[in-house]
Amino acid sequence: MHEGPRIGKMQFSLFEPGAFIVKFSVDEFRAWEQKSITLLGMSGVGKTRIATMLRRHNWFHYSGDYRIGTRYLDEPILDNIKKQAMQIPFLRELLRSDSISIVNRITVDNLKPVSSFMGKLGDPTRGGLSLKEFKRRQALHREAEIAAMKDVPEFIHKAREIYGYQHFVNDAGGSLCELEDEHVGGILQQHTLILYIKATEREEQELIRRAELDPKPLYFLESFLEEQLQTFMHEKGLRFVALIDPDEFTRWMFPRLFRARIPRYENFAGHYGYTVTTDEMSEIKDETGFLALLELAVERGAESGPSNAETGESSSCR
Repeated sequence: MHEGPRIGKMQFSLFEPGAFIVKFSVDEFRAWEQKSITLLGMSGVGKTRIATMLRRHNWFHYSGDYRIGTRYLDEPILDNIKKQAMQIPFLRELLRSDSISIVNRITVDNLKPVSSFMGKLGDPTRGGLSLKEFKRRQALHREAEIAAMKDVPEFIHKAREIYGYQHFVNDAGGSLCELEDEHVGGILQQHTLILYIKATEREEQELIRRAELDPKPLYFLESFLEEQLQTFMHEKGLRFVALIDPDEFTRWMFPRLFRARIPRYENFAGHYGYTVTTDEMSEIKDETGFLALLELAVERGAESGPSNAETGESSSCR
């Protein structure tokens, strides 16, 4: 695989004891001619909006979910669709005789096939999945997301050498902080500047409100799922997972998942990157504003850690 740019001198695995990270100075960031940014944060904080805007300014938009859906979960997604189609006699005969085919039309702007494959836990008559099947799909998604993030260095190379883009933005999934893979954080920090978009209290309540109106499939750490599932079933007086209303459970889980992820995001950003707020990000209208906000984040980050200039390190990312 192509050896991409390295930021600072991070050459160690996830959270290696005693290790520290060399951060940019503002001048170094400005001089970085081919910028590569990873956007980190909960779904709904504005990652995709910013990445889509940057596409108009010579930035390659790498969508983690798009890579997952088109490369790592393409076959399971199609198998799931075919399984559903086989329940309809008319379509079953056409599929078995190869008279029709089913293709995955996922795009960067339409990631619904990935979400639909993950599904929701609960009553199968209301579209829910059994606990065993739900956990299987969660595990597949985790492995796919890890693989998609490990592909980032190669796609930085492709974006520049094949497609001629100057800059690169990695639109990462909201579950990036929960992958528990010892290599992913280090790879992303070595090859990109990681920017955590932290939801303000007001925005957090808005995200929860939206999730209640339109509950979407979510990724959970298995230990978190088991703990919360036990609490939910006790509160609702349910004995079997098959009795759970899938949407009700998803609505109930979202604020708990959100708050459980906050310290993980902060820990990830504290080790690997920089932080801005959703209020700051909402003001961004163009590339100039985005770069100005990045400079502000770098300036704040430099106050909490040494820059390359201060340690005598040269940044090979330029």
